[in-house]
Amino acid sequence: MKEMLVILFSAILVDNFVLSKFMGICPFLGVSKKMDSAIGMSGAVIFVMLMASAMTYPIYRYLLLPNHLEYLNTMAFILVIALFVQLVEIILKKYVKSLYQALGVYLPLITTNCAVLGVTLLNIESEYTFLESIVNALGAGLGFTLALILFAGVRERVDAADIPKTFKGVPSTLIAASIVSIVFMGFGGMVEGIFG
Repeated sequence: MKEMLVILFSAILVDNFVLSKFMGICPFLGVSKKMDSAIGMSGAVIFVMLMASAMTYPIYRYLLLPNHLEYLNTMAFILVIALFVQLVEIILKKYVKSLYQALGVYLPLITTNCAVLGVTLLNIESEYTFLESIVNALGAGLGFTLALILFAGVRERVDAADIPKTFKGVPSTLIAASIVSIVFMGFGGMVEGIFG
């Protein structure tokens, strides 16, 4: 149980895919302008990460590995991720049109979101069990959510602030992202200290 908690909180705080590994930056910067779209994207990413991890584990362990086809894992994993992104897109388009339109091009880009692919590859590289893979995917998704929601709040404050004209737009966004990233670096070692 302690190992699961370490994996979960490490993925959320210490090894945050967006703020520590700099994966998934495109939706992080693109969708974090409004809180509603940030929450919607977060939910979609959590779902895709969980489902992709649940599917890629058996594909790798029981299909690719026994047949010495490990070199195909990236291609196979991207196909699985694309399947679940397509499912999310169909559901949102049918039942939540406003969110579907708010996410725009960033929704199909989950397929090539390196954070989602990174989780599936990290599960294999770390030799996690099926349950550990799911916990890692959940932690990574929650970490993505935390980063996106925090940054959406920061961006709303920065946009409302009176800052010099040269810093408006992209410069202030990147400076704010780096400050939020530095804050997350403070969690390094903390998880092992608590659960270790």
